[in-house]
Amino acid sequence: QILDLLHVQDKVAARQFQRVASTTVLSMAREQPQLAERHLLQPLLAPLRRCSEAAELALEDLTAGAMLVPEAELGSCVEDVLKVYVVGNDSSSLLLGSLQPVLGVVFSLYSFARQNVSYLRSPCQDILLWFLEKAEREQALAVLEGLAGLSSHVPTLHPQCQLRVGSEGGAAVVVQETISDEDEALYQKISLEQCHVESLVELLSHCQKSGLAGDFFIHCLKELTQVAAEDEEAPNPAVEPGGSLLELEQDQARQGRKLLVLQLVAALCQGVSDTVFTDIVQVQQFLAAVLQRACAHPARGPGAAAEAQTLAMAMGLVAAVLGGAVQLKSSDFAVLKRLVPLLEELSRTYPEPLTQELASDLRIAILTHGACSPGTLGTAAQGLLGREPGPAARSPAGSTPSPSAHGDSSTGQSRGRGPGASPAPRADSPAPGGLQELLVSACDPQPPGRAAALRRLASLVTQRDPEAIRLQEKLLQVFLENVQHEDAFVYLSAIQGVALLSSEYPERILPILLAQYERPAQGKEDTMAAVTRMKLGEVLMRVTRALGDMVFRHREPLIRAFLRGARDPDAALRASSLSNLGELCQHLGFQLGSIIQEVTCCVTAIARTDPEAEVRRAAVHVVVLLLRGLSEKVTEVLRDVLRDLYRLLKHVATAERDAATVLHAQLALEELDSAMRRVLFPPQTLEKKIVVLP
Repeated sequence: QILDLLHVQDKVAARQFQRVASTTVLSMAREQPQLAERHLLQPLLAPLRRCSEAAELALEDLTAGAMLVPEAELGSCVEDVLKVYVVGNDSSSLLLGSLQPVLGVVFSLYSFARQNVSYLRSPCQDILLWFLEKAEREQALAVLEGLAGLSSHVPTLHPQCQLRVGSEGGAAVVVQETISDEDEALYQKISLEQCHVESLVELLSHCQKSGLAGDFFIHCLKELTQVAAEDEEAPNPAVEPGGSLLELEQDQARQGRKLLVLQLVAALCQGVSDTVFTDIVQVQQFLAAVLQRACAHPARGPGAAAEAQTLAMAMGLVAAVLGGAVQLKSSDFAVLKRLVPLLEELSRTYPEPLTQELASDLRIAILTHGACSPGTLGTAAQGLLGREPGPAARSPAGSTPSPSAHGDSSTGQSRGRGPGASPAPRADSPAPGGLQELLVSACDPQPPGRAAALRRLASLVTQRDPEAIRLQEKLLQVFLENVQHEDAFVYLSAIQGVALLSSEYPERILPILLAQYERPAQGKEDTMAAVTRMKLGEVLMRVTRALGDMVFRHREPLIRAFLRGARDPDAALRASSLSNLGELCQHLGFQLGSIIQEVTCCVTAIARTDPEAEVRRAAVHVVVLLLRGLSEKVTEVLRDVLRDLYRLLKHVATAERDAATVLHAQLALEELDSAMRRVLFPPQTLEKKIVVLP
């Protein structure tokens, strides 16, 4: 009877009945936990338990495709869990313990709902986030590890069960059909793992403020080090003549786990790395994981360059923290002292001399709280990270006391003042000559130093530094030269710098960029010129986003440049130009004006005649973005070309051979259909009108 109160259909009384039922369940869980679990919580979670990996299913009695949990029952169960657990918000051990065994099924349902249109996505996400927030940190990390597939702490969806889209916007659980094709089965397994990783990263993006995302990221890094160590210690049974079948299976499982950890680390770096660390403890744990990996596996072999760059950035981060980028307290140095043993081992065993020297200097700086920093620390940090060394890494001749320094930070103090002795100067206010040093560092042969210098220059542009404003043409030249660099970290930093400079001074910088985009540098190979123009196209799109509504002033030269790029001989550049054109049209919306005729003619011709599938795909995608940006104003702005666009989309949907292009056309037709329905059948609203009779 209590659980039935959660399903009252009367909209007026439903909320009161649900509150009574939820309060009753929580009160019984506190006063009579055994009875509450037996008679309330287990029946409440029964549909989720039924399809769990821990459930013992008599699948031999069920045929393939048989319904295990109907759509209505599964949807009602998820909503009941949301009402009792999340809305009730009682984080007792009984409730957390009863919910944990079904979290794997809820996560599978959440991942499934992300791929489809389902109302279950939001409640499943709320349930998972509530548990991760209320559980102890160790328990939450164990659950995340289970959801990622690295452990069996959380039972997942039964391998013989499959989620299927329901007719009412929900989902149902059915018995999975046997797949005879091994390639198809492998493809579905890999796709499911990829989807679960993406869902986990999206879930963690909501947990960054609590520090859970950072802790899990560090946990994955430690796991990666451990897996690599096991991989080196364990022999490969495939090449061992006496290797047994069991050893071969264990090796395959170990390799699969390693690939999963690598996939997780890559996805976390891409999805939540910007603000993943919330305090100095997490930074220390991250650095410890990197240094421990470097100690255990020095950079050798085919991946030596990437390993060396990762170590260089980690040690540069330590040097930056000690050099004044962060105000450190005594408690922070106590945390950083945990790195001392690793730095000592690195200074003795690492094969690269500069890294050995920097590790030794960092160890001395940490032990003395920055009061004694060898002079090589500053130069090594600048070479690895590309930033001006702070007072902890600067010799007396280079010391410039802060104007706001107190009496104990006088110029009479001797060599190597650390952050504990006087306030460090702001990282965003370089000393005289600092800009020139950054310009020199922007030509550093080491990619990490060059990229860090470029990012520092970009920050000076954002802060409208007077010296940077005066030398903006020189800065633009430096940024454009680095855009052509082959290292992704360098050219992305340069792209960011050019975009910031252009958004701050669009009248001066945009014409230069447009000229270079339309006329590539001479004397280069065609491929390199096309790549450089695509990077400049990315710069122009970042400027477009930054300018917002002000982009209307530069509408015609931008569209003209992208239309010319759409006729370039290089297929990749044509596709890139069309993609940029679509995003620009989406931003402009109703401000397109008469130039829409040129855009429509270009897109129509390319979608019908271009020999490359990716270019035709980009042309149709322009139509999708155009319709999406105009929304309800489609009939007004596209009044003269709407019929031509509709005919083009129908032609592509019926005659195109490329599946992705057909999908883009179908999406555009759906956008057009929804827009026309909103125009022809506007939503009816009740309005109260008061008419004064004469």
